[in-house]
Amino acid sequence: MNKAFVRENDDADDEDDDLEPAQLKVPGGKNYITRTGYQALRDELAHLLDVERPEVVQVVSWAASNGDRSENGDYLYGKKRLREIDRRIRFLTRRIDRAEVVDPSAHHGNDQIFFGATVTYSEPDGTERRVQIVGVDEIDPLGGKISWISPVARALIKAREGDEVTLMTPQGRMELLVESVEYPAP
Repeated sequence: MNKAFVRENDDADDEDDDLEPAQLKVPGGKNYITRTGYQALRDELAHLLDVERPEVVQVVSWAASNGDRSENGDYLYGKKRLREIDRRIRFLTRRIDRAEVVDPSAHHGNDQIFFGATVTYSEPDGTERRVQIVGVDEIDPLGGKISWISPVARALIKAREGDEVTLMTPQGRMELLVESVEYPAP
């Protein structure tokens, strides 16, 4: 059968396949992000466009010039990698276009929790945790960065130092005590 009439799954690009479920369900469609996170997305996009994609295009071009493409591993892998890079470029471009950069330093000196705050809280068993509330594109749970749409962040937002907030967990209600709230200096 002629390949012109066959749609291969690798070539199928669905707009929403690039978005993770949490990113599709952001309340109000807002993509809040810190200036640092925004710059990281822009840097990744620039790297893909200026470095990685041109290198892969060069490899694919060289591999195509070698002849039989159907059994040419460099060509086949290069084309697949090129599709992955293009998909990531589209994803980053959409995320950057929808981004609303928020400067957490505007709240410097405030004891109320808003987007961008670094919060230290204690759990009922005495465990103390320190988290920063950031955008969905910046999360790093092991680094203490949680999304503003996460259950912990939603429980903490608008609380103040010394407040006790309720977090609903699979094990039931948990009371968290807000120990400190910090913002970066302007």
